[in-house]
Formats: sequence, C-alpha cells, structure tokens
Amino acid sequence: MSSVAPGDSADAEASRRRRRSAMAVKASLRELRNQLSLLNHQVGARLELKDADLDCLELITTDGPLSPSALARRVGLHPATMTGILDRLQRGGWVVRERDPEAADRRAVTVRAVRDRNAELFGLYSGMNNAMDEICAGYSDDQLELLADFLRRTTAAGQTATGELAGD
Repeated sequence: MSSVAPGDSADAEASRRRRRSAMAVKASLRELRNQLSLLNHQVGARLELKDADLDCLELITTDGPLSPSALARRVGLHPATMTGILDRLQRGGWVVRERDPEAADRRAVTVRAVRDRNAELFGLYSGMNNAMDEICAGYSDDQLELLADFLRRTTAAGQTATGELAGD
C-alpha cells in the first residue's frame, strides 16, 4: 500500500512537468542566442565588421548618440578597445563623432549612427525579419503581448546578471 496520497502524486507530476517546461524554455533561449550570434557574425562578415563592432553599432543606433566612455561601460570594454572599434565604424561610414556642445569639457564627443547606412543593415536582416513576421502572424494579440513581456523580463534579468558580473 502506498503512503502517497492521490493528490500528492498529481502535484509531484505537475511539478516535474513545470521543471521540464522551464528547462525547455532555458534551452530554447540558449539555442536562440547561439543562432542569433551566428546570424550577426554572418552580417558582420558581409559588412566587414567584427562581432563587437556590430554590437556597438546596434547600441549606438538604438540608444545613441552616446559618449565613447558610456558605450565602453555598456559593453564592458576597455576605452582603448572602444577607440579601435569606433575608428573602424567611422572609417566604414557607420558612425560619426561629434563635439558635445553641452559638455563641460570641450573635448567631449558623442558618437552618432549614420542613418543613411541603415538600409544596408536592414537588408541583411530582412530574411530573419520576414520569418519573424510570419511566426508572429500565427499568434493572437494577447499571445504576442505575453511573449513580448517574457522577452522584456528576460532581457532585464540578463542586464542585471551582466551588471553583477561587471561589478556595477
């Protein structure tokens, strides 16, 4: 005779199912990260940009203009390394450095993305963007809101974990 009550067995099974589902989500996020990294590497190779260059360009495009030191802090790179990245991006016509008229130090600059180059970048990502449009079309508005919330919260968790590792 079993000492486990029928409700306890169902609860244990539900708990195992939930753990398996959570593990599947985490595994899928790792696979997604790897695939997006490979996609970005291919895009960078087409544009003759290193992976770190492309990462910085994305931050400048979405969050800029930024000072070189703020960008270096965001990506966790040494300022000298950031100078090399910005030099490559500027030589390629992806960014411009401009004097910051509001800075106390007249030598201060900000880095701004050159918007005219966006079409080239977007073109390389068009296959993925089209595939994402098709995938999203299969979900209801409520499901898309749930997915967007999950991804925002996952991004925030990643930012927190990155900050902890960086000592922020």
